[in-house]
Amino acid sequence: MTTQIGILAFNDMEELDAIGPWEVFSWAAKQEDSGLAVCTIGSGSREITCAKGLRIVTDYTLEDHPKLDIVLVPGGQGTRAIFANGGPEIDWLKKVAPDCTWVTSVCTGALLLHRAGQLQGKRATTYWAAVDLLRGGGNVEVMDDVRFVRDGNVVTSAGISAGMDMSLWLLGQLKSPEFARFVQKGIEYFPAPPYTAAA
Repeated sequence: MTTQIGILAFNDMEELDAIGPWEVFSWAAKQEDSGLAVCTIGSGSREITCAKGLRIVTDYTLEDHPKLDIVLVPGGQGTRAIFANGGPEIDWLKKVAPDCTWVTSVCTGALLLHRAGQLQGKRATTYWAAVDLLRGGGNVEVMDDVRFVRDGNVVTSAGISAGMDMSLWLLGQLKSPEFARFVQKGIEYFPAPPYTAAA
């Protein structure tokens, strides 16, 4: 039986929010007998323009994707209007998230999960500059200065590169810590920043 991972994509999403986890999960899925599959799901169109200008063509749209076991919601500038005004992404999350084994977000993707009712009464995190925005949504305990937070079947990560940490952790839950370490080595994810910055 295959575990299907779906990564939501929308205009003005942050590139690495989606592509970092995609690299982790797709590397894992290509291993023999992994039992994993990963796809991208476009909102409104299969053609998406990301926040920094990268253009991608998704595998599916909100209307035609396979049944998902795991949903991942990236962040980026595009989340602000969706959080404030709603949209098809929120309606879609309300429909698919309850049937997923894991519901996850990277960066300000947590705003969309909250708008869709998936963070009510839960602990969560988001991009450092959006902590107050998420907290202002009410009925969520926002955790500062952490890479990711798990509360039940919901896992939220801090900004951008933190999505790779979360994805590797989740891979360890789906398969094993050993398999996650194998993938981590395969993608050479051993962060060693050349300059020290405040967290």
